[in-house]
Amino acid sequence: MKEVVSIVKIGGNVIEDDHALDQFLNSFSKLKGPKVLIHGGGKLATKLSTRLGIPSNMVDGRRITDKETVDVITMVYAGLANKKIVAQLQSKGINALGMSGADGNSIQAHKRPVKEIDYGFVGDIDGINSKMIANLLGTGITPVFCAISHDGKGQLLNTNADTIAAEISIAMASYYEVILYYCFEKKGVLMHIEDENSVIEHINTTTYKELLDKGIIADGMLPKLHNCFHALEHNVAKVCLGDVGMLQKNAELFTTITL
Repeated sequence: MKEVVSIVKIGGNVIEDDHALDQFLNSFSKLKGPKVLIHGGGKLATKLSTRLGIPSNMVDGRRITDKETVDVITMVYAGLANKKIVAQLQSKGINALGMSGADGNSIQAHKRPVKEIDYGFVGDIDGINSKMIANLLGTGITPVFCAISHDGKGQLLNTNADTIAAEISIAMASYYEVILYYCFEKKGVLMHIEDENSVIEHINTTTYKELLDKGIIADGMLPKLHNCFHALEHNVAKVCLGDVGMLQKNAELFTTITL
C-alpha cells in the first residue's frame, strides 16, 4: 500500500494575513507524513506593482504578465512570500525548501499562445520533474513551490497556482496515495453563496453535473473544480476544498471531492 502524501495549495489572502498564515502553517506542519505546499501571492504582487508605479492589468481575474510584471511576481512569489513561508516552517520543525519551477527543472511550461487575449509571459504546464520531487520527499524535505514555471530557454513564466497543485499531485500519484487540499477563504463549496455554512460536504461526478446545471457552481469556482476533477481523473485519491481549518485533525466542515 502506498504512503499518503498531502499536497496543499494556499491562496494569497492567507499569505497577506500574518495571523491566518501562522494558523495555517501550524496546521500544515502537523500533517503526518510527506507533504508539499504550493502558494500564490497575487495580492502582494499587486501591492508591490503599485508601489513601483507598474500598472496591474487584469482580464477576467487573470493577470496580464508583461516583462516588468514577471520581474515583480518573481520578487514577490519566489522571494518575499516564499522565503517568509519557508522560514516560518523551519521555526515549526519542518525542513522546508523554497522552490520555483525553474529550480531542479521542477515545472516545465510553454508561453501561452495568443488567442483572443495576449496574457504575456503566462505559462501552461508541459511537465513535472516527479522523480526529483519524490527524492526530496524521500529525504524528509518539504518542498514549497511558488506559482512560477520556466520554458527551458531561460524565461520564467507566471503559472496558475491551482494548476501547479493539480499537476504536481498527478505527478506524485505514481509514488504515493495523493490527497490534494485547496485552502481558500470559504469553508468549502457553498450551496448558497450568501450562507458561509451551507457547505456541500461531498461532491462526485454525478452531483457535480447537477450543481453545474443548477448554476450553484459558477464563476470563479469553475476553474478550481475543473482542476479538482482533472486531478482525480489522473489517479489522485481525493481532493478537499475549504478554509485553513480544514487541515486540523478533527475538522468536519469542508468539501471532499471524489469521482
